[in-house]
Amino acid sequence: MIHFFKKPVSHLALPEKFTYPFHYTPHPLCVLAAEEVKEYIASRKEWQEELASGKMFGVLIVQTDNGITNNEENQIGYLAAFSGNLDGKNLHPYFVPPVYDLLQPEGFFKIEEEQISAINIRIRELENSGSYLDSKEKWKIETEQAKAVLNQAKAELKMAKEAREIRRQSSPELSGEEQASLIRESQYQKAEYKRLEKKWKKRLEELETEVRHFDIEIERLKTERKERSAALQRKLFEQFRMLNAQGEVKDLYTIFEQTVQKVPPAGAGECALPKLLQYAYLHQLKPLAMAEFWWGDSPKNEIRHHGYYYPSCKGKCEPILQHMLQGLEVDENPLLNPIHEEEELEIVFEDEWLLVINKPAGMLSVPGKAEDRDSVYHRLKKKYPEAIALFDEAIELNPNFAQAYHERGRAKLLNGDTAGSAEDMKKGLELNPKEIQGISGQYDNQPRQTDVLGL
Repeated sequence: MIHFFKKPVSHLALPEKFTYPFHYTPHPLCVLAAEEVKEYIASRKEWQEELASGKMFGVLIVQTDNGITNNEENQIGYLAAFSGNLDGKNLHPYFVPPVYDLLQPEGFFKIEEEQISAINIRIRELENSGSYLDSKEKWKIETEQAKAVLNQAKAELKMAKEAREIRRQSSPELSGEEQASLIRESQYQKAEYKRLEKKWKKRLEELETEVRHFDIEIERLKTERKERSAALQRKLFEQFRMLNAQGEVKDLYTIFEQTVQKVPPAGAGECALPKLLQYAYLHQLKPLAMAEFWWGDSPKNEIRHHGYYYPSCKGKCEPILQHMLQGLEVDENPLLNPIHEEEELEIVFEDEWLLVINKPAGMLSVPGKAEDRDSVYHRLKKKYPEAIALFDEAIELNPNFAQAYHERGRAKLLNGDTAGSAEDMKKGLELNPKEIQGISGQYDNQPRQTDVLGL
């Protein structure tokens, strides 16, 4: 499974630390390894149609001291991997195997997957069965029919009642027998309506029962499918027992318990780098450097270029790699280095309302959790320290100066005083709603960039 370079590599210095996988420049050894892997991929014509839609591949430079060879140069080699599966399989001789092969025919995953697939088929059969669809349609039609018939009967009751009332008013001296006749007529018509209503209610209940018979069975199957899927996913992720350089083992559920999502996302543990590290640890190979590259067209949900190198994914891989890299000396995250600390910010546009700066690549807009890190936010905070004091003086001279309150609120917001900012902006709006709303509207017509930090 380990590949040794086709060309001499002894002239290339080994990396001092392992690659930081989320932001890196590929080591020359990784570039050479990737080129050999690309050459191999291109030779497999039967994969090209599938790979045209895009797939991530990875290489891991490793060092062996397990006696494979006494040739010092051949102690440095590389492993190769792909994310997910390839050609409907997880196992290919050129690439490292998966951490767990969920596609093995006799494995629990395939067996249970077949059971879940059978449930899906049964659900589709029920949902599309002629009896079910006919019952639903008949229930729908007769419900509308019942509504129309009962509305018509109600209308006739009302008309009959109005006719009786007219008769009473036009003939005030109706005999007792005539009055009784009118009452009997009313009672009979009401009773007839009740019988009609009861008849339709019974009929609709019968039709609903037919439909509910199917609905209950479909819901039961959906519940069973959900429970089986959840149990299968948990059992599957428990099979992914990830190693690290210290020999420690954690399954994916344990790893993701400490994350916000709490459970592993679909496909966790199947990306290239976790596969590569797992194989290296299992075979006593020392990981030296890594790189991942894209092959094929870009997917619809993100931009990828054929042959380009990319960092490991954050969502699925970051929690896993935080565990798997323990015991290795890893490069620092280059984004944490204040590489622009001595560099002045370039101001593109500035007036009394708006400041637009050209943020250097790699410089943070805001510090995030690490409050002491260099960022555009901190630079601007230092650049305009006198803003609040100046607005204080303006408000002291004129306590009804709405614009001063508004702008002091903006300055406080930049300094992290959100409560004070909200209070000042509210005061400015109370003093002069029209003027302050007008000021806010001016920003819509100012020159801007897509990445700006408003003051």
